[in-house]
Amino acid sequence: MLSLLKSPRIHKAGNNVTVFGTNLSDTRYKSWLAGVKMAPPDAILGITEAFLKDENPRKVNLGVGAYRDDDNKPWVLPSVKEAEKRVITQKMNKEYAPIHGLTAFYNKSIELALGPHAEILMNKRNATVQSLSGTGALRIGAAFLGLFWKGERMVYLPTPTWPNHRPIFMHSGLKVANYSYYDPNTRALNEQGLHESLCKIPEKSIVLMHACAHNPTGVDPTEDQWCEISCIMK
Repeated sequence: MLSLLKSPRIHKAGNNVTVFGTNLSDTRYKSWLAGVKMAPPDAILGITEAFLKDENPRKVNLGVGAYRDDDNKPWVLPSVKEAEKRVITQKMNKEYAPIHGLTAFYNKSIELALGPHAEILMNKRNATVQSLSGTGALRIGAAFLGLFWKGERMVYLPTPTWPNHRPIFMHSGLKVANYSYYDPNTRALNEQGLHESLCKIPEKSIVLMHACAHNPTGVDPTEDQWCEISCIMK
């Protein structure tokens, strides 16, 4: 938590920082805050808002990837409940994790993603860190590339992609372009357009791909199609 105040006195408790002093009614801060523009509404989350206002008893919300029961209440997977029980029984000490995350956790994660016998892992050519979900991972990756990548500064995103992906890379000083992915007419992968787009992308460019459960379409390449994509990327 960070408060902007006049004649500041700083108090720090853990990760929270509060600056005490004159409150935000100060005219100087009013003029500063007046210049902050409202961000555009999230198109996907806006569907949930419309859903909540809809009085149709047979309505179904397909806008957010969350499990619901027949009464439209959140439904927690039995596997998640079991995982919670296991964590509680371990009586963990709630200590800070290392800055790179829990080693045992991210090592198992990368094995799950690439396979335990993947060449890149066997040759120790990976650098893995723990992040806060998918958006957090993109933010860390974008910041790293923005600081150190010396190649093509353009990041290519699929059309469509999740709305916050574009600003994540742009805020890290990178440019953003798109490649073909989804065909709204067939509601399937635009395989030809995808191949043509990837072939036109300059060497050493940054390409963002959704490894599974493409967001927001849910359309994923088949295993054979992934092999073709891999050949093009290499």
